[in-house]
Amino acid sequence: MTKAPGFPPPSSSVLPAAPPAVPLALSVDGPVPEPSPDAITVLVVDDERSNVESLEKIFQREGMRVLSAPDAKRALELVRTHRVHVVLTDLMMSGTTGLELLRAIRQVAPDVEVVLMTAYGSVETAVSAMRDGAYDFVEKPLKRVSIVKSVRKAAERQKLVAENKSLKDEIKRLAHRELVGSSPALRRVIDVATQAAPSQATVLVLGESGTGKELLARYIHERSPRARGPFVAVNCAAIPETILESELFGHEKGAFTGATGRKDGRFARAAGGTLFLDEIGELSPSVQVKLLRVLQEGEYEPLGGRPTKADVRIVAATNRDLVAEVAAARFREDLYYRLNVIAITAPPLRARREDIPLLVDHFLGVYCAKNGRPRLQPTRGLIERLMDYAWPGNVRELENAIERAVVLSRSEVLGEADLPDHIAAARPGAATELTFEIGTPLDEIELRVIRETLRHTKGDKSVAAQLLGISTRTIYRKLDGVTE
Repeated sequence: MTKAPGFPPPSSSVLPAAPPAVPLALSVDGPVPEPSPDAITVLVVDDERSNVESLEKIFQREGMRVLSAPDAKRALELVRTHRVHVVLTDLMMSGTTGLELLRAIRQVAPDVEVVLMTAYGSVETAVSAMRDGAYDFVEKPLKRVSIVKSVRKAAERQKLVAENKSLKDEIKRLAHRELVGSSPALRRVIDVATQAAPSQATVLVLGESGTGKELLARYIHERSPRARGPFVAVNCAAIPETILESELFGHEKGAFTGATGRKDGRFARAAGGTLFLDEIGELSPSVQVKLLRVLQEGEYEPLGGRPTKADVRIVAATNRDLVAEVAAARFREDLYYRLNVIAITAPPLRARREDIPLLVDHFLGVYCAKNGRPRLQPTRGLIERLMDYAWPGNVRELENAIERAVVLSRSEVLGEADLPDHIAAARPGAATELTFEIGTPLDEIELRVIRETLRHTKGDKSVAAQLLGISTRTIYRKLDGVTE
């Protein structure tokens, strides 16, 4: 719990001494209804008890829940222990001013809106109040309509800010869900990544573009002893070759023309954490030499500087065939072996089609929340069409297709018409290619072939058995032997 800040005595040079209290011009007629569970909670702070009682009656008759405090100390206690939407406080009070209370509330509960009231307002005081975060500034004698309107608008703003924060948190939570899927191909990769994570070994993530190589790198980082350190990602293909060396290793002032000051590189920023080098196959020969030194000696040398210890774990990724690049003399063989301590291949989407419904559900959650839309529901036809498509762009292409559909859909249901034309026009049953990594267990290959065949026969096991040349009983036995 945050310790209450101290309150210095009000300065007479800033605010004039309070003259006799000015009565409130408020009508309080009418019955007092019971506040609803979602009613606005307003905290009235004033050292004049008669003013507090009048305001309590006003807000109660408006259906609000009312708390009251005679001074700033009690007000802060109530803000800490109750869900308060708006604080309505007098500016001039004995001991502590409303401005000082406003500043304290900003520290203790920054989501609470504050409205100041006074009979001694000035332009300077109003500007100071707004600068410190007050929502509104009203003068006595108060009018019932104006004070209720001000408090209601402050409560509406408080609700909007809270909902916006909640929405951002939800988007962040959904977006942070990584490696969505339960297919055997993905589970096998996750098993290797989980085993590799606690070590300090360099990891090389291979795979086609759009398969989620950076997600795998983050997965490894977040399960490693360096999880509390930074995760710094560098796309080696996106940075011009002429400045990539400086971006990675940093430079000292005067190291080259235009180096007007010292600059830390990505190795320095990743100290204590993980440096993810994406598109590592695009490195120039000179940078390859410097990276090799880091992996061999555990240190790097900023341009114009002295050798510095490299306190990072390197995870690299590429969609290129590095063995072929080595054979073509475009990639150093010694660097390849230094990077290839633990190799993980991210499977293409066509090798994990059973994950498509889960990915669709995940992306719908992310992009419906991001675009302020109610959760859209995909039709069976849409899912089948997505399952039939070849996905040359892998998961990234699927994500883009779902985001587009969410933005352009005019209905609460997503259908095939909401897909990009090239996907919607894909011929059903055309995607019959199955790919397997070397070393995939035969049981897993058989199971995937059976599942893919059943998908094309719409679940008809008799037809699937005829196509596969096996008995229907064999299909049942293979499927029953699977434990999800």
